[in-house]
Amino acid sequence: MPLHAQPEAWYVEQSCNGRVEVRLSDRTRVDCLTDEYAIEYDFTHKWAEAIGQALHYSLMTGKSAGIVLIGSQGDAGYKRAKDVIDFYELPIVLNTLRR
Repeated sequence: MPLHAQPEAWYVEQSCNGRVEVRLSDRTRVDCLTDEYAIEYDFTHKWAEAIGQALHYSLMTGKSAGIVLIGSQGDAGYKRAKDVIDFYELPIVLNTLRR
């Protein structure tokens, strides 16, 4: 597992412009919930998990799906996520946050 400067929760706390760790009716927790987006934060190597979670949180909240991958756009995980989102035209907004 890659070493990270900070845990995922630190990045969420630092950059979420909404409510953090919101518990949903099915007992899952969305990392960041804004008026418009249900956002999943994760490290770039966990890109596939992030896609599934973002779509689920969108379904559960009725908000648009968002992903913030912690790393850079040059990371393989970011490229894979972008390729899958683009190829399948998934309704997910993808962003990165530098470590």
